[in-house]
Amino acid sequence: MSATFENKTTNRGVITFTIGQEQSKPALDKAFNKIKKNLNAPGFRKGNIPRAVFNQRFGEEALYEEALNSILPSAYEAAVAELGLDVVAQPKIDIASMEKGQDWTITAEVVTKPEVKLGDYKNLAVDVTETKEVTDEEVDAKIERARQNLAELVVKDGAAEDGDTVVIDFVGSVDGVEFDGGKGENFSLALGSGQFIPGFEDQLVGSKAGETVNVNVTFPENYQAEDLAGKDALFVTTVHEVKAKEVPALDDELAKDIDEDVETLDDLKAKYRKDLEAEKAVAYDDAVEGAALELAVANAEIVDLPEEMVHDEVHRAMNEFMGNMQRQGISPDMYFQLTGTTQDDLHKQFEGDAEKRTRTNLVIEAIAKAEGFEATDEEIEKEINDLATEYNMPVEQVRSLLSPEMLKHDVAMKKAVEVITSTATVK
Repeated sequence: MSATFENKTTNRGVITFTIGQEQSKPALDKAFNKIKKNLNAPGFRKGNIPRAVFNQRFGEEALYEEALNSILPSAYEAAVAELGLDVVAQPKIDIASMEKGQDWTITAEVVTKPEVKLGDYKNLAVDVTETKEVTDEEVDAKIERARQNLAELVVKDGAAEDGDTVVIDFVGSVDGVEFDGGKGENFSLALGSGQFIPGFEDQLVGSKAGETVNVNVTFPENYQAEDLAGKDALFVTTVHEVKAKEVPALDDELAKDIDEDVETLDDLKAKYRKDLEAEKAVAYDDAVEGAALELAVANAEIVDLPEEMVHDEVHRAMNEFMGNMQRQGISPDMYFQLTGTTQDDLHKQFEGDAEKRTRTNLVIEAIAKAEGFEATDEEIEKEINDLATEYNMPVEQVRSLLSPEMLKHDVAMKKAVEVITSTATVK
């Protein structure tokens, strides 16, 4: 194969390569054998037309498209490899010439990976707002959340207060006419929870069991039911019960109810402190890594980042997100239905920081290359096992999904991140 590259603008150019007859002839034979199976030709049984007769009636050119499609991918990849190009995004292929009995000449408009001029990426001084310190207040707050989860609702006498739960029947109407979805029976509503439209819950504060309250509200202008948006409504509401939240006492018995592995409240506090310290240590390390990476990227110069790379990053992130959803048993259609969003909404969601992610990946790759990082067989095996654990997949399934090149790349990238982070200091 002969291949050339003509640079047009920064990170863009045209590859011209040839497909020799030693490649095209077998491809034409294969194309003919595939096409003739379904070909009905006068004077011949179906699938038995001779090659010479086919060429005479239809022309050998009728096989060109099928033949080219079968060999183009490998021929293009060979041309890229021969030229030593680092191509990103899909090429725009064009046929320069396909003459009978001649080599075929193909052109491909390509986008190449931009040059990265590294700045400082070791021994960086970074600012982080995270702290490893765990305060008594944080431990107490964690215990209080667990305590609230064990609270029970107990029927009480007297008026409903904010935070109480009322059991109600309600019938809603607009201009005296009841509307769909405006009726409920024995509904438990926590006052102050914001479950109902603004103003509804406030008007039930002070009500007692057995009372009927006329609740007057106005539906928001952006209400999901367009026929109700912006309209005044009356909800005739009957209060059946008022319940108050009763939380257990803060003592050793509570501690044992929260965690069966402890005996006293002090034991629970000590365990929660240890848990919070571990969580904060991870958050602190993540913050240092994020700040160091951000500074390393800021110190680097990327020459004309192609928009195609950013576009590809958006779709990569979307596919990864949807893959995670499907592993949880949620199909794309189900996800969009549950969230009330669309494919375009998801695209916009990942567009936000796609350029930042692309720049970061390019800088990390450049650092891995500059440091000469490579992956050993042991490191690749560890990466496979770690991924299998993370995604709860069989090791062999992970191995079949990821090529050795991808795994080597990921390991080298992790080494680059490690050299940035491990040498960084916090101001």
